[in-house]
Amino acid sequence: MKIVKAVAVALVLGWLAGCGTTGGKKEGDVAVEDRGGEAGDTYGATTTGVGAYGDLSIESLNDPNSPLSQRVIYFAFDSSEVAEQDRELVNAHAAFLAANPTVNVSVEGHADERGAREYNIGLGDHRAQSIRRMLELQGVAPGQITTVSYGEEKPAVQGHDESAWSMNRRVELVYVGY
Repeated sequence: MKIVKAVAVALVLGWLAGCGTTGGKKEGDVAVEDRGGEAGDTYGATTTGVGAYGDLSIESLNDPNSPLSQRVIYFAFDSSEVAEQDRELVNAHAAFLAANPTVNVSVEGHADERGAREYNIGLGDHRAQSIRRMLELQGVAPGQITTVSYGEEKPAVQGHDESAWSMNRRVELVYVGY
């Protein structure tokens, strides 16, 4: 029995030793570049408010040339997955919120009129939670974000066809006090 334990310990120690690094660069290693940003920077945001997404000051929320002026993310039918083309928009809002920790946002989920009321409330919540998770993963403090689902109760467009439904399947980012 002692021999089995000794062999097991030797194998574990050998495995751990093999996991160590030698410090040498091997083919396929990835280099990490330090761009000189300050600790806590998110996507190039600095204390001056200018980063990879341009001006991250409060005034940029009302600048039509800023990506922050776009605050609606649309979703596919019966989905809460953020489309690839909308991820950069969410990342820009995350950079803004991380650079402005006193600013709060309400993430409001919506659905089109199809489906039961309860189902649409749940779907709107799933959409809002998807955006919330993305924001938090990019460094936004959880206390800066509230979520709410309106389901089908607040349509952006009236109508009973795909052109109306596609505009109602959305999340709106509403900055509190702005």
